Amino acid sequence: MTQPLTPAETPQQHAAFEARILRGEKIEPGDWMPAEYRRQLIRMISQHAHSEVVGMLPEGEWITRAPTLRRKTILIAKVQDEAGHGQYLYHAAETLGISREEMLGALLSGKAKYSSIFNYPTMNWADVGMIGWLVDGAAIKNQTMLAGCSYGPYSRAMVRICSEETFHHKQGKEMIVAYAQGTPEQRAMAQDALDRWWWPALMMLGPHDADSPNSGALTKWGIKLKTNDEVRQEFINEHAPELLEAGLTIPDPDLHQDESGNWKHGPINWDEFWAVVNGQRGLNKERLGARQAAHEDGAWVREALDAYTARQLGQAAD
Repeated sequence: MTQPLTPAETPQQHAAFEARILRGEKIEPGDWMPAEYRRQLIRMISQHAHSEVVGMLPEGEWITRAPTLRRKTILIAKVQDEAGHGQYLYHAAETLGISREEMLGALLSGKAKYSSIFNYPTMNWADVGMIGWLVDGAAIKNQTMLAGCSYGPYSRAMVRICSEETFHHKQGKEMIVAYAQGTPEQRAMAQDALDRWWWPALMMLGPHDADSPNSGALTKWGIKLKTNDEVRQEFINEHAPELLEAGLTIPDPDLHQDESGNWKHGPINWDEFWAVVNGQRGLNKERLGARQAAHEDGAWVREALDAYTARQLGQAAD
């Protein structure tokens, strides 16, 4: 797939850049890169950062309602981790020449996207565990692949994030397995959570490859090393047998294992996916409203920091 050249770019520059990608070299902030490579990275990394920040909301709602002190401390630590992941990713995107203010402005105005899975409501406590098992499980599959990304700052951020997400995944699985083996009420709660989160978890890995407009460029330049469908297949192969072993029923009557051992899913409702992405369904308005309110409430902190910085600079000049 041939990428467009800007007036300042030459075929020779593109050829040299793509040769570096083929050699497996990491592209660093000071290196020459095509404008489209930079644009795709900014779009992808900032969207990932927004997802981490917005992703704190559905689980954060349950901190005050956790059933035990242990569960509460685990959840607080996880929400704190997600905030840190957003920081890593915003820093990575800033190395490409975009400011934090620009990225946050795009999020708060609704111009920028984040993972649509966070627009689904959390209905019971088991949702916290199912998000850890399925949503973080799907994220790890994607992020492990991105740890090999051709852009150095993004790749290195993924290495650190994946190590923390692994704990979130294990904690979620431990919770759901415990409930699936618990009282009838706990088993029903775990099954209800699975019924509602299974399909969104499959959808969060992106449209089918044939319908993904950015996959060609992302794969060509080594930003993504696997396609959406490949990552989705890895996710199902790992999680389907584990869920069944826990005694839960996966809400897909067409789910089956083929001759090669791959678990094959039924048709995905992509109309629902795009409706949630575009804010026509789900909690997009509420999630953005919460982030906008938090941004406004934190204005005094930003003003104080600016005043402190100005005072320090003034003292240094004196």
